[in-house]
Amino acid sequence: MSSLSVKPPGMPEHILLRHRDVPGIHGLRVYSEHGGYQALHHALGEMGPAEVTDVVKAAGLRGRGGAGFPTGVKWSFIPKDVKPVYVVVNADESEPGTFKDRELIEQNPHQVIEGIALCAYAVGAARAYIYGRGEFKGPFARLQMAIDEAYAGGCLGQNILDSGFSLDMYTHLGAGAYICGEETALLESLEGKLGQPRNRPPFPATFGLYGKPTVVNNVETLANVPPIVLNGADWYRGFGTDKSSGTKIFSLSGHVVRPGNYELPLGIPLRYLLEECGGGAPGGRAVKGILPAGASAPILPGDKLDLPLDYESVQTAGSMLGSASFIIMDETVDMVWAAAKMIHFFKHESCGKCSPCREGTYWMEKVYHRMLDEGARTGDVDLLLDIAQQMDGNCFCLLGEFSVSPVRSSILHFREEYEALAKG
Repeated sequence: MSSLSVKPPGMPEHILLRHRDVPGIHGLRVYSEHGGYQALHHALGEMGPAEVTDVVKAAGLRGRGGAGFPTGVKWSFIPKDVKPVYVVVNADESEPGTFKDRELIEQNPHQVIEGIALCAYAVGAARAYIYGRGEFKGPFARLQMAIDEAYAGGCLGQNILDSGFSLDMYTHLGAGAYICGEETALLESLEGKLGQPRNRPPFPATFGLYGKPTVVNNVETLANVPPIVLNGADWYRGFGTDKSSGTKIFSLSGHVVRPGNYELPLGIPLRYLLEECGGGAPGGRAVKGILPAGASAPILPGDKLDLPLDYESVQTAGSMLGSASFIIMDETVDMVWAAAKMIHFFKHESCGKCSPCREGTYWMEKVYHRMLDEGARTGDVDLLLDIAQQMDGNCFCLLGEFSVSPVRSSILHFREEYEALAKG
């Protein structure tokens, strides 16, 4: 995939994908030579834990894993009178079309480690766990090398930088289950249990790993923290929009000439990402559908290319930005077939804990297979919508809720393709 460095006018060097500007930054020596661990040194020497939380809150950093919840606010939920506190890093990058976190932990791991350490200092944690998807053996080997370097350099372990603050960091690989991207299922898996979501409340901030207060943040989210602490909230708010500040790594794939990760300010038009960065659809073909957050988000029609890519604008357009894993589908794609592929994914990845998700994804896949293999029957579209309606709001976690998105959005925007199957 492309590593082309494409930035709009006035955009500085990369904030997150710094390895594209600084070769060798995955190593401690080069990272340190280019400002690495200065934010941690500054925080431990001149800032209290609450001040670190406050600057992250003032910067408007939102979670980059999908929900977009304000990061500093999440940290502030951790109770001050309960110990121990844990930091858990979600590197279970299982959403189709998402590959941003992998690049960060492979190519710029020390910035991730520094961000974790700053988070741990802010919330009073002495242990941090990085949970990765089972297929990340290679990337996690690179990450472990960086962790070992950080220990040897005094940036992890006991009495970090002679500050009195101590932090131990551990990595853990799951078994490749999509459901473990859900934070409570991740915690269950990390504890050695079956990876299934928990009842909420209580939330991880008060009852998380081993029943103790826990912050769960995505890799990309924490990689933003060192530059925020070092440069300040106003600097960070100079990028993006008022409600969606900073830059975002957009994972671009599907029918594009140059797929890859692109770091851009939030609020950039979709057309810029697709055409200037991705080179447009191959052969000059028209864009038919866009998945802005992998399989989890409703499909957007191809006439939304001028849509600003921030959390609010994408939601207003009828979808969600999520992890910003953009999958482009050109005019050659059969949208009924595409929806069936996504339903197969969700049916396969359902943990089976709740019947609406377990049975709903099964029956939706069964209807799609019949439609594509034998032709649609009168009433099949209404049947799919009825199943989706019964699942909506009744599933134990968001996997089941997300699974109805490709069904409803493909029917909404491309109903004629369903009707053509019935006529055929």
